[in-house]
Amino acid sequence: MGHPVAMSMTPDIETIRTVAHAVADAARVETLKYFRKPLAVDSKRADFDPVTIADRAAEAAMRAVLRRMRPDDGILGEEEEAVRGTSGLTWVLDPIDGTRGFISGTPTWGVLIALQDAGGPIHGIIDQPFTGERFEGGADGAIWTRGDARVPMKVRATTDLADATVLTTFPEIGTAEEAAAFRRVANACRLTRYGMDCYGYALLAAGHVDLVIEAGLQSYDIAAPIAVVRAAGGIVTDWQGGPAHGGGRALAAATPELHAAALALLNG
Repeated sequence: MGHPVAMSMTPDIETIRTVAHAVADAARVETLKYFRKPLAVDSKRADFDPVTIADRAAEAAMRAVLRRMRPDDGILGEEEEAVRGTSGLTWVLDPIDGTRGFISGTPTWGVLIALQDAGGPIHGIIDQPFTGERFEGGADGAIWTRGDARVPMKVRATTDLADATVLTTFPEIGTAEEAAAFRRVANACRLTRYGMDCYGYALLAAGHVDLVIEAGLQSYDIAAPIAVVRAAGGIVTDWQGGPAHGGGRALAAATPELHAAALALLNG
């Protein structure tokens, strides 16, 4: 006799927000202990993929909150083994998205938290502990908070690439082919900026830029940004127009017109 299959019992939006904020608050404490302090840096690979005690301590704190508040949910994180849940829901965590920026003292890294079901992300937070900014998106819309300030977020209405600002983290973006594809889009845009990591998606959701294009992503890099950008009215897909929450290549756009134009150029 087989094991029963757990049905997804998605909690109400207030429960989701309460848990997500508790997880983000725990990560803030740990990351700020180490930011702009002397810090030992290890590399996961020969080509320098940095990881620090801040990454590990933040994820441990985030997981502790989830074990206490949502013990039946799964957890997928960057620094520890995945946990299979029984609820049909999974929390996707990146304790420091942008570790290179973190160890360089720049404020463009962030903490990523997403809740997803079988269809993909349903709620997400992009948190920046140092600036105190929290970009959140879910079923009840998208909101930017800092201290007591709360501002609804909405993407810009830009429809022409010639008026658009595009972001990516690395100038080389990925393979030579992927870099060439990105340059086709960048050459058609008004302005190109680099090095933002997850903060780029936050700026897109908040209505400051128009496109974010990346490659070589893991699921924990993109799940939360997808939820935040979509809640603000934007579009996030892979470079073929399909789901992006599994990682790989991502195209985030403020409007359908920009998305279609960028997709066409990415595919030559």
